[in-house]
Amino acid sequence: MVRKLKYHEQKLLRRLDLVNWEASGGNLAEVRALRRYRVGRREDYVQYKTLARAVRALARRLRDLGPASAAFRARCAAALLEKLYGLGLVNSRQSLAVCESLSAAAFCRRRLPCLLVKLRMAQNLRHAVTFVEQGHVRVGPEVVTDPALLVPRAVEDFITWVDASRLRQKVLDYNQERDDFDLAA
Repeated sequence: MVRKLKYHEQKLLRRLDLVNWEASGGNLAEVRALRRYRVGRREDYVQYKTLARAVRALARRLRDLGPASAAFRARCAAALLEKLYGLGLVNSRQSLAVCESLSAAAFCRRRLPCLLVKLRMAQNLRHAVTFVEQGHVRVGPEVVTDPALLVPRAVEDFITWVDASRLRQKVLDYNQERDDFDLAA
């Protein structure tokens, strides 16, 4: 025998669909990835999954080409591997096998907050996302406020603090590298 639900319990259950919870809430693996990499918008992660699926399909098609088109296959495979390596999605340019195992997590690892944690500019992803959204980080000369920015390998070295950032001043004070000119400003 089940007890009658209280008013506030009924009100909470109106928002839930216990029959189709998976369709409304999404995939559990997707939710875990959204939390792990602090992806704010689900559409970004869906786009990463779509891109990873397209790259895997392209790698499979290149692998399945016949021996008559070996030169074309080698050229296309080298171009694909070079592009993915330049974006930082794969770690080596050796074979198409690394392309066939590409996942959406590789795209998430190239987001700006993840690279801030990797470069030890932030303690964790939550702080990194906050720093980016508040405008403390720049990539090259541009101040970035979108945490969904994918940073390629070539630009990774140009991630720095904004000149007027309080965080930059604190880091310089801690390292005792703050200039007298910065003190006046």
